[in-house]
Amino acid sequence: MPSRLRWMRFRPQEAALIAITAVWGGTFLLVHWAIEHSGPWFFVGIRFLIAGLISVVIFRRVLRGIRWRDVGAGVAIGVMIYLGYGLQTLGLQTIDSSTSAFITAMYVPLVPLAQWAVFRKRPPAMAFVGAGLAFVGLLFIAGPDAFALTLGAGEIATMISTLPIAAEIILISLFAGKIDLGRITVVQLLTAGVLGLLTMPVVGEGVPEFSWIWVGCAVGLGAASCLIQLTMNWAQKSVSPTRATIIYAGEPVWAGVIGRIAGERLPATALVGGALVVLGILASELRIVRRRAQPHTSPQAREENHAMGGESPVESPPDTEISARREVTP
Repeated sequence: MPSRLRWMRFRPQEAALIAITAVWGGTFLLVHWAIEHSGPWFFVGIRFLIAGLISVVIFRRVLRGIRWRDVGAGVAIGVMIYLGYGLQTLGLQTIDSSTSAFITAMYVPLVPLAQWAVFRKRPPAMAFVGAGLAFVGLLFIAGPDAFALTLGAGEIATMISTLPIAAEIILISLFAGKIDLGRITVVQLLTAGVLGLLTMPVVGEGVPEFSWIWVGCAVGLGAASCLIQLTMNWAQKSVSPTRATIIYAGEPVWAGVIGRIAGERLPATALVGGALVVLGILASELRIVRRRAQPHTSPQAREENHAMGGESPVESPPDTEISARREVTP
């Protein structure tokens, strides 16, 4: 059966994910500034606590009817946010950003496999192609130094963080459409914030001295986190985890663009990597279309068959597109 590729258009939900990925990439520099004046768990806690309080103000009306399943879903996602962001921030204390980007990129090929395992539906073939291109692009962005890994505490923490990051994306899609958008956003952000602060005495981390730097970063990133999580919860109602992950892979590309604007000079390999990530996103927009061969029946044969009392053959249906559609997550 001959096949061809057809483009699919970006939907508003996907455009929103691209926009918040740009915001996401722009927060990287703020995190680095903040942890120079604060411990990682305090900053993660205060950041998401502020984000949660902002979401409480926004969704205060819908919180009156909150149900236990809203709480359960929000807590589950919040735990993954706490672990993912917390461990990644912890790792950034001892490893550079290129190594962190390389290790964190492992969640990109991990999510399609996790989606397959959770939803029992194989992602489209082009989704795997897009994820592969995005992963290779992230390796180029990380640079050659990222390959010289030594498994220290920072590398191990960042490596473990890829698991909850992938789990967060899967859980958001799993609960999307089943619970209230505002309620789950409030619960997951407050959960991540409270858990971050509760971790401080466990690891022996104290409250940092007051600094307008970590305060400003916490407020700015809190607002950004509220926007990011709210958009993810909304958009992933109709965007598959694999598709969303390929879009999220553009985070270091946006970080590089913002760094360039700020005066940083990007190496050639980073530019190639950024191009591959964009190519991965475009590749995942393709779908394979196969055309079924139609049996040919001549007009003369149809007339002879009808004259002999036979039924007219059923005409073949029009070309059937067997496409790698996105799944609408439950």
